[in-house]
Amino acid sequence: MSDQQRKNPHDLPDASGLTIGILGGTGDQGKGLARRFALAGHRVTIGSRKAERAQEAADDLGSGLPVSGAENPVAAGRSDVVIVAVPWDGHKATLESLRNELAGKIVVDCVNPLGFEKAKGAFALPVEEGSAAEQAAAVLPDSRVVAAFHHVSAKLLLDPAVDEMELDVLVLGNDREATDLVQALAGRIPGMRGVYGGRLHNAGQIEAFTANLISMNRRYKAHAGLRITDV
Repeated sequence: MSDQQRKNPHDLPDASGLTIGILGGTGDQGKGLARRFALAGHRVTIGSRKAERAQEAADDLGSGLPVSGAENPVAAGRSDVVIVAVPWDGHKATLESLRNELAGKIVVDCVNPLGFEKAKGAFALPVEEGSAAEQAAAVLPDSRVVAAFHHVSAKLLLDPAVDEMELDVLVLGNDREATDLVQALAGRIPGMRGVYGGRLHNAGQIEAFTANLISMNRRYKAHAGLRITDV
C-alpha cells in the first residue's frame, strides 16, 4: 500500500517474520529486548565483539527461545532489522566498523547519551550531530535509521513475572516505511505500542527525556514508561 493509499495512520505492516539482530545485546537493555522479541516468535541474534560472550548472553535467556549469539558483523549481516543498544562511548566506533554489514538495513537506535554525577543524577550529554540517532544516520548513510525503544525498562524486559509491557514506544525517523515497520515491531511485544514521534531531528529530546525518567524511577522506586493519550 502506498502512502497516498494509506488513510489510516494506524495501518501498519506485518512484522511477524522479521529476524532481529541486537548490537550490544549482552547488556541488560539489549538482552531484555532479545528476550521479548524471541518470546514473540522472532529469531534473534545477540551481537558482541566476542562471539563467546554473545552466546553466553543468549544462553542466559534460557533454552527453547530462538536466540543465538555471534560477533557483531555476523549479527548485523544475518538480520532484517538491527537494534543498536551499545554503550554511548562505543556508539560511533561500533557503527563505523559495521557500515558495510548495515547497508540497506533498518537500523533502530535506542542509545541514550547520558552522564551520571552524584550531585546531578542522570543528565543528557551534548551530541555534535544532535542525537545518537542522528549520529547513526551520519555514520550509516546507506542505512535506514530509526530511533525507538529509549524509555523501556531493562528490568521489566527481563522480569519473567511481567507478562505485558504496558507502555508506548516513540518511533522517529525520516523514512515512513521504516518507521511503520518499527511501530509494528514494537507492537509484537504484548502490552507495547509503537507511536510515531516525528522525524529524526526530534530524537535529541526523546533521548534526553530518559534522564527525567531515571529521576522519577529513583524517587518513586518505580520503572516508569510512557503512555500517549488520544492516539
